[in-house]
Amino acid sequence: MSFEGVDFFDIASLLDEEELAVRDMVRDWVDSEIIPIINHHYIARTFPTDLIPKMGELGFLGANLPEEYGCAGLNNVSYGLIMQELERGDSGLRSFVSVQGALVMYPIFAFGSEDQKRTWLPKLASGEAIGCFGLTEPDFGSNPAGMITRAVKDGDEWVLNGAKMWITNGSMADVAIIWAKTGDLDDASSIRGFVVETDRDGFTAKDQEGKLSLLASDTSELVLQDVRLPDSSALPESGGLKSPLKCLTQARYGIAWGGIGSAMACFSEALEYAKNRVQFDGKPIAATQIQQVRLAEMLSEITKAQLLALRLGRMKDAGTMRPQHVSLAKRNNVNMACECAREARRLLGANGILVEYASMRHMANLESVYTYEGTHDIHALILGQEVTGLPAYD
Repeated sequence: MSFEGVDFFDIASLLDEEELAVRDMVRDWVDSEIIPIINHHYIARTFPTDLIPKMGELGFLGANLPEEYGCAGLNNVSYGLIMQELERGDSGLRSFVSVQGALVMYPIFAFGSEDQKRTWLPKLASGEAIGCFGLTEPDFGSNPAGMITRAVKDGDEWVLNGAKMWITNGSMADVAIIWAKTGDLDDASSIRGFVVETDRDGFTAKDQEGKLSLLASDTSELVLQDVRLPDSSALPESGGLKSPLKCLTQARYGIAWGGIGSAMACFSEALEYAKNRVQFDGKPIAATQIQQVRLAEMLSEITKAQLLALRLGRMKDAGTMRPQHVSLAKRNNVNMACECAREARRLLGANGILVEYASMRHMANLESVYTYEGTHDIHALILGQEVTGLPAYD
């Protein structure tokens, strides 16, 4: 697959030596290990679990967390470039790595005890253990404060009851970060996180059936029925809705980069196809005005998204990034990727619906990415409140 024209503003010149090395290493790995197999897994609705140890070995899992816990200790721009290149392969691949690092390892690092960090982070970083993040519920997605999962203290134990929905990695996870209310159901300030081993009595996970998107990804429903945990399973520094939202900010940051990867894959495929597909007067369709406009629009939007993501990454590394910045980037870049995938599929004509071409797979996947980790419209309301000072969620 050609990458001609995807870095139109020479953004690579703004990256340092380590960032470039990380990008190129992940790009080469995706080209050699993911691109040749992903169509099979997509049609079979399976995740390439045999590659998890290699992703751990290469440092993809929790890449921006400290080396003392077995992680790569990379800066946030390098982490973003990993997400970009993985999603160039498939959104399901990036989702796996994003959940493992930003939604499982990050809360243990940010809110966990030293014992929890030493116990779990090295295993999760190596891929020896797989994690999932249980926040969304069947009736509470965009409004996580309404969750009804409860954790009740019973002596020196906690007893958890509830259900979680749309959980990436759920059916193959060894450990789950479960968010539950420890007080009244109308008290969002009582939300706490718990480290839950998935082999505990009362914990069950089942695959989500009927998906038409993210087919090469494990998506599950979790049910907790009288799951007993020692007090040491609670994340001691977690408290209130702000704790899981901080985790989502980490994940959304990676998604803002990941969407670019999908768009790059679609643009490259459309460009290559247009230059080789000959119609009518014996000229390639790349010589027609309508297809050149499509390609120009895609290239323009990808370039703007690349600059936005890089600026966001520099702000995150400098400690000046705020959640609202991430909302703008996630919203813009995923919407951009959706449009690029749709236009690439149209340029490909009838061939665009075949699995041997990537654009429709990316197009279907991105419909999920558009919705999860805060829907497109919820991020618009976050930005609306930021600029007006007035909430409009009701």
